[in-house]
Amino acid sequence: MHTKSLFVLSKEPHAGSLFVALGLMEILRRSYKRIAFFMPITESASAERDIDVIRTVFDLVQSPEEARGVTLEETERLLAEGKEGVLYERIIGRYEALKERYDFVLCIGSGGERLRELVDFDLNLRVAKNLSAPIAGVVSARGRSLEEAQEEIALWQLTLREEGTEPLAFFINHVKERVACSVGSVGIQKSYPCFPIPYEEELDRPTVLDLLETFGAEPLLVKNRKQLERTIRRPLVAAMHPEHFLERLEEGDLVIVPADRSDILLSVFAANHSPSFPAASAIVAGGDFEIAENILELLRSDENFRIAVIRVPKDTMQIAQLAEGCEAKLTPGHRRKIALALGHFSRYVDASLIEESLMKSDLQIVTPAMFLHRIYASAAAEPKCIVLPESGDDRILQAAETILRRGIARITLLGKREKILNRAGILGVDLKEASFVDPAHSGDKERFADRFYELRRHKGVDREAAAEAMENPTYFATMMVYEGMADGMVSGATHTTRETVLPALQIIKTRPGIDIVSSVFFMCLDTRVLVYGDCAIVPDPDPKELAQIAVASAETARSFGIDPVVALLSYSSGESGVGADVQKVREAARIARQMRPDLPIEGPIQYDAAIDPEVGRRKMPGSRVAGHATVFIFPDLNTGNNTYKAVQRATGAVAIGPVLQGLKKPVNDLSRGCSVEDIVSTVAITAIQAQSLQKGRTASAEKESES
Repeated sequence: MHTKSLFVLSKEPHAGSLFVALGLMEILRRSYKRIAFFMPITESASAERDIDVIRTVFDLVQSPEEARGVTLEETERLLAEGKEGVLYERIIGRYEALKERYDFVLCIGSGGERLRELVDFDLNLRVAKNLSAPIAGVVSARGRSLEEAQEEIALWQLTLREEGTEPLAFFINHVKERVACSVGSVGIQKSYPCFPIPYEEELDRPTVLDLLETFGAEPLLVKNRKQLERTIRRPLVAAMHPEHFLERLEEGDLVIVPADRSDILLSVFAANHSPSFPAASAIVAGGDFEIAENILELLRSDENFRIAVIRVPKDTMQIAQLAEGCEAKLTPGHRRKIALALGHFSRYVDASLIEESLMKSDLQIVTPAMFLHRIYASAAAEPKCIVLPESGDDRILQAAETILRRGIARITLLGKREKILNRAGILGVDLKEASFVDPAHSGDKERFADRFYELRRHKGVDREAAAEAMENPTYFATMMVYEGMADGMVSGATHTTRETVLPALQIIKTRPGIDIVSSVFFMCLDTRVLVYGDCAIVPDPDPKELAQIAVASAETARSFGIDPVVALLSYSSGESGVGADVQKVREAARIARQMRPDLPIEGPIQYDAAIDPEVGRRKMPGSRVAGHATVFIFPDLNTGNNTYKAVQRATGAVAIGPVLQGLKKPVNDLSRGCSVEDIVSTVAITAIQAQSLQKGRTASAEKESES
């Protein structure tokens, strides 16, 4: 089975999502040893009950806390603040933690009435998409025909396709036409199985346990727990003479009677002993009086009297109204009803079709929130030290706190410690875990100046100019990275790109085999992440430089979990075009393939042929890249910069970058209009680059020692 998760989702309350989740969990247990249950958005009472049911029935080892995502209150607050992305990120964090520990995660969408006022189908669907989980759609046929329910499913499929996700199966609950629900009549909707499941009245009836919860009462008399699991057919107010009461009594009735009506209580007692009369499900004794002690003793002492007696100090009409509104539930105590639910599901759902769908499903969605979460998680797995030279900017201090609290990286701030902490206190920012270096009073200042002089004297830099350069925080921070006192640097919130990149070029320099520093943007589209390069640094690369940009971009993509499939773009595909511009791209592709014969590289190729499988098959049949590209290399800065901005504006894509590449150690540039979130993500990216470069150096050293 390919997929390792499934999201049970309905458009309406009381559609039977928990019923479907129970049935699916039973099927999953055949193939997976360790299964987790997850509720992304929880409403205290109903969510806890559903979690308890799944954990208890299937004896799951996970804790209740692990099954919870975010609370309703937290969801309300984040949506009101316009922080939907933060909501997804928190849910993804809890979900990914489960995926690391368990073989499969079964999720269920929010379904409470109160939740429905806020958490609509679209939000549930977006959560499922951010978890990259295929959908198990649940539709209720209550109040409509099977055909109408199937029409609803057809609309679902359009919505799912537009959202870039896919269904695994559909379930239609509460179908009246039982004959239409045999396993042999399963419908197939666009290759997805659709299971109509007939209405089972007993599952829809409340039990005595549900009634006790509604009344907030304890049973006055109960001899066996199974008595509490009896389902209630209807409430019957016994305000008549016994003979008329017995005429109206039906099997499973809830008898509501004033506590002092001993005649009715004795009638129920007698009916319980006669095979000719129906048995009540329970007795609720109301009113101001108590049941006579001798009557209660008679009921208590008879071993054959198996009807629960409940005392509720309300009048009979109030009790009847409460009983009418009592909702049928599934709790761990409903063992008989759970057994019925599992049997009913298995009777009408072909488990082999579910397993087959799980085998075929290989949903590979990466949303912006998911990509950011993976970046943060990867950075936190091996925290690196990142130096931030612009401590005078409030955004830097706020971002530093977030980075430290999330464990994304270790942070060194340049500047006077007391001044920085004073400003942090004013902002309400906690920086006690940060390190501080004041370049003006650092013992490394003179050593850095000497080292910079050695590096640049062949370019005409004298000792005095070298000392002056170390007064600049960006130069000082870059020298810290060069000397191994930090693993990377992020700057640009208050400096220009040139002021950030130039010190890196002068001090850190480019990696072996790479002559230029270039950049990429991670283009986070709705359901996938693409890499665009170069869109920020190199104006008009020649063929060799363009090839180096392609190879560097592929390596960057791989460092961030993106399988590199490289397309060098032009206005023509394959051998069809002529001219200097096309020839430059063709030559660059040839050089890139020589540099990295292990990479799938194609060029020249048009954008549509690179990204669209159908167009790719027509224009470049047999190409490994056409229709499947993940790394897009533009022929010049003019094309790249305009294209990334056009895609960003036209599609709403999140553009993360520019991410610099080609340096021996990572340095990254911020926009002067950057947000706190931009700084956090850039620091995380820089940390991951540092991890990747360190692994590369370690691998090279091991290879040399072996030779």
